[in-house]
Amino acid sequence: MTTAGGPPRIGLVLHPTRDVFSVSEQVVRWAGEQGAEVVVATGDGGRVAGPVREVPLEHLAAGCHALVSLGGDGTMLGALRASAGTGVPVLGVNLGRVGVLVEVEPSEVAPALQRVVEGRYSVEARPALRVTGVELEDGATSAVAFNDVALSRCPGDGIASAALSIDGQGYGVYRCDAVIVATPMGSTAYSYAAGGPVVSPTLSAMVVAPASPWSGISRPVVLSPEDHLALELLPDSGVLALEVDGRVLAPLAPGARIEVVEERDAGHVVRLDRARHDRRSRVKLSLLDLPLLPEELRELLPRELGQTPD
Repeated sequence: MTTAGGPPRIGLVLHPTRDVFSVSEQVVRWAGEQGAEVVVATGDGGRVAGPVREVPLEHLAAGCHALVSLGGDGTMLGALRASAGTGVPVLGVNLGRVGVLVEVEPSEVAPALQRVVEGRYSVEARPALRVTGVELEDGATSAVAFNDVALSRCPGDGIASAALSIDGQGYGVYRCDAVIVATPMGSTAYSYAAGGPVVSPTLSAMVVAPASPWSGISRPVVLSPEDHLALELLPDSGVLALEVDGRVLAPLAPGARIEVVEERDAGHVVRLDRARHDRRSRVKLSLLDLPLLPEELRELLPRELGQTPD
């Protein structure tokens, strides 16, 4: 395990509110035994155990052997965005409620890290969506999504009314509460809740799904990754929120136009036991359709898949 210009390095991406201290303690202890360095984003040093170095989030992946996500699926998405285009793989440790994307439980952290540094793992390359055409609230002109890009209705501002074009050719009009463009990985998130199909993460595709359609296109559309997709807000549209992986990044007024293209192999997910992860994910997705509280679901999980649904 080596990185150019310094000691071996592991980057930690933390859930914004959950207590990650005990899990980070395991990571720091393991790193000390291995002579590795642990880095976190600026401002996160006080939330983790032991000696770590703080670096700006945009530089977190630089020089790292891997990023370790401590949280749920949302934290995993943040880690993938932090590593986008770098080739640095992301290992997900599950501290969330569902955890479809993450694989490792807190008790498995040290052995999992050991397997990563020894190269005893596989990598799943994941595509991302690049959205352009509007200035974001932070001044950026583009953003990356590993799950989905959504144009969502703001309460009191009217519905989403948007024209879809593909490679410059008009395709139709959406009038709905939200228009969702999802990756295969994101097909089990917002798009799934809106009635979209579940797409294998190994397939290259984009899913466009309307949420609560009033008229116009009312069914999900599956597009090729080579397609260049554009959505233009029509004059009768309300002001919409541009959401990227669930984060509101900008308001969109009538006349605004965004473009979305796929970036292949933008992120890399560490897989230690793909078969076990796939079994767990299928069970967790099936449990989401049950009208039960998380603690009521524990008894339904097969023992070999763990004691909790999160």
